[in-house]
Amino acid sequence: IIYVFSRSVSTKVKEMFSINENNGEIRLQGKLDYEEMDNYEFPVEARDKGSPPLSGHCKVVVEVLDVND
Repeated sequence: IIYVFSRSVSTKVKEMFSINENNGEIRLQGKLDYEEMDNYEFPVEARDKGSPPLSGHCKVVVEVLDVND
């Protein structure tokens, strides 16, 4: 199975997060700022290597907490 961001994911999300194609682990690439954006929602796709390939989709929600409060 290969894990990837769906085609509709914005460039900003791809700059902020990375996804490991082999295990689906999502990692943060930079610092999140609550004042800039308090949450991120983006679709992720899991595809098998069959012929034809089958896929499943889910929505990932990341809620940013304001550490100043």
